[in-house]
Amino acid sequence: MSPTRSPDGSPPPARPATTSADEPTPGDGGTAPRPRAAEVSTPGPAGRVDDDAPADAERATRDLAAQFEDEKPGRVLSGPAGLLLTVASLAVGALALWQVFRPLAQGSKYYLIFFLAGVLPLVFLVYPADLRLAARLRARLRRTGGADRPVGPGLPRPAPARPTAVDWALVALAVAGCLYPVLPISIGTGGGGYNAFLDRQGLLVPVDLAMGTVLLLLLLEACRRTTGWILPTVCLLFLGYGYYGGLLPQSWPVAHAGLDFSQLIDAFYNSDSGFYGTPLDVAASYIVLFTIYGAALELSGAGRFFVELSAAAFRRSRTAAGRTAVASGFLLGTVSGSGAATTVSIGAVTWPLLRRAGYPPERAGGMLAAAGVGAILSPPTLGAAAFIIAEYLGVSYLQVLGWATVPTVLYYLGILLAVEIDARRSGVRPVVIDVSSPWRLLARFGYHFASLIAIVVLLAVGVSATRAVVFATVLAVALSFLDRAHRLTPARLVAALVTGVRGVLAVTAVCAAAGIITATTTKTGLGPQAAALLVGGAEAVTSDPTLVLVLTALLAAVALTLLGLAVPVTASFVIGWVIVGPALLDLGVTAPAAAMFVFYFAVLSEVSPPTALAAVAAAAVTGGRLVPTMWQTLRYALPAYLTPIAFVITPAGLGLLGIGGARRIAVAAVVIALSMAVLAVAAGGWLPGVGPAGAPERVLGALAGVTLLWLEPVPVAVGVTLAAITVVGVLVRRGAAGRAGGPRAGSPANLREETL
Repeated sequence: MSPTRSPDGSPPPARPATTSADEPTPGDGGTAPRPRAAEVSTPGPAGRVDDDAPADAERATRDLAAQFEDEKPGRVLSGPAGLLLTVASLAVGALALWQVFRPLAQGSKYYLIFFLAGVLPLVFLVYPADLRLAARLRARLRRTGGADRPVGPGLPRPAPARPTAVDWALVALAVAGCLYPVLPISIGTGGGGYNAFLDRQGLLVPVDLAMGTVLLLLLLEACRRTTGWILPTVCLLFLGYGYYGGLLPQSWPVAHAGLDFSQLIDAFYNSDSGFYGTPLDVAASYIVLFTIYGAALELSGAGRFFVELSAAAFRRSRTAAGRTAVASGFLLGTVSGSGAATTVSIGAVTWPLLRRAGYPPERAGGMLAAAGVGAILSPPTLGAAAFIIAEYLGVSYLQVLGWATVPTVLYYLGILLAVEIDARRSGVRPVVIDVSSPWRLLARFGYHFASLIAIVVLLAVGVSATRAVVFATVLAVALSFLDRAHRLTPARLVAALVTGVRGVLAVTAVCAAAGIITATTTKTGLGPQAAALLVGGAEAVTSDPTLVLVLTALLAAVALTLLGLAVPVTASFVIGWVIVGPALLDLGVTAPAAAMFVFYFAVLSEVSPPTALAAVAAAAVTGGRLVPTMWQTLRYALPAYLTPIAFVITPAGLGLLGIGGARRIAVAAVVIALSMAVLAVAAGGWLPGVGPAGAPERVLGALAGVTLLWLEPVPVAVGVTLAAITVVGVLVRRGAAGRAGGPRAGSPANLREETL
């Protein structure tokens, strides 16, 4: 899902900040420079920043965020192409809204045909075919970034570009390939309208095969343009498996009877599990509406308010800069589903604060990336895969929100603990943030929370997710008139609609292409066969059922992490669900736990080296070295890699998903919170309020954290004991240092940043 940015891209302006002394900043290589106009502006009434920040700085931030909305950047269209994009986006948005209240009589697949026909051609207009463009742009971003050069006018902006003749030809082919199934005229033995096309299911004529092949190739090219080569390659591997699998020795578990090309095209083009399957249905029915809602909420000033509220809440604390970054990521994440773009949005505002507080660029970038990725996990607007979970499991979206709530809180708790440890270990300086009190901000602008609350309330009373988000959008529009600077006039409403539709282009291409994977898996029976191989690998090591489950979960976690390095989150979830999901279900794991397990590891791929798209975005903001930024991101997010294991290895883990009653939920949340705390101490080497932890204490803390994941009485008791020994060890170390006359824990001598 795309980030919630306004069409003109204006992110919240940076807050004014001062430090207790204008002293050298680690990583700057000298005295911290005075903030630029992009960083500091004069606070207005109620702590609001005046609207006179340089427009070019805001546009630069917008454009930088746009580069990381997907793995490849899009064009800035103008002229006839820009007008066509606007008109087509309005038509798609209007159709999506119409479908909510007046569904097309011919059914959802009929609607999906028109939706794809409106979106796929826009992909070829917006995303260029240049194979080297993304690499060149990222290299340029890294060269132009720097610790002494925050996001501002100096960052490059993509130049307006015109679609080529090839792009226009692909646009025409996309329109023809998508609309062919509903073409009311006959073309030889093909065509003849929607009903005639459905009647030929399993008996496609040559024209059907030709148009289905065209659409297949177009979707592969659309995925290549938006996400790179990996996902099209994966789709081609599945396609090859479906075609050549019959040639494999039939004694092999993954062998099948074989499918000819016409059967594959029929499965992709004229079935409910192919191009027009559940993933595309989710994109067309849910995601586009949520991106429109997010764009409207952002244009109404909500994003700016969320950042200001975060700054106000922590303005007097020693770790105000770090806490503001994490809290901003959480609040902005409630209306955004893009980890990398959210990273840029919060980084544009909080990096100047982090730099003046003394954070090196790599460590600040890791914090920003970890906080930004939480946007895909944060209710009520989760990533696209969350809607697919609801469809696959046949549950309401409200239930998925319930499953995600406790893990999201624990995820941000882990990051906050790491921030507190870094502040004491790395000599972070206090930063005074000049904003008004949070209560005053809430009293004046707290109405921005109303539409978010409305979504949850409407879902709770039985309103469908699609209608709930439309009503919430209407509420956000109405409330925008309480702030004169952010009223959603008709022109701005049109802009929000266009922004929302543009934000779903890449997701739609990925979801439609995912039909290749799901249809092939369904036709060949690959899912159960792969699940049997996964479980068989664990059973080859041990015959104990409990250990088999643990080993299967660990193997699945490794496989999902590796998969997520190559493909986007949505595709990673779809592939993981059809391959790993059956293995977990066969071992007795409940469907909610299995689905959320796959979902979380698909999301965490955005912070996993060596790809770590969110870390790439953070490095572009801070100017830090890319590889160290990735490792810092991994350190901040490390506890989140272990928490999903607790979902599946014991029934008590369901408490983390809000299942099983208040007592189970509370116990699971407290125990895993303790696990994250000791893991943070182990990773950071510092116990807040006490002092540094040595190697023995860090090892014990890591063992305690891992043991606590097993939510059963004996492992929990062992984990608590190890955690207590860890604390005692740190206390003894502090006392020994004091008796030896060394620097006391927490003194400046102990607060030096380690070399990365």
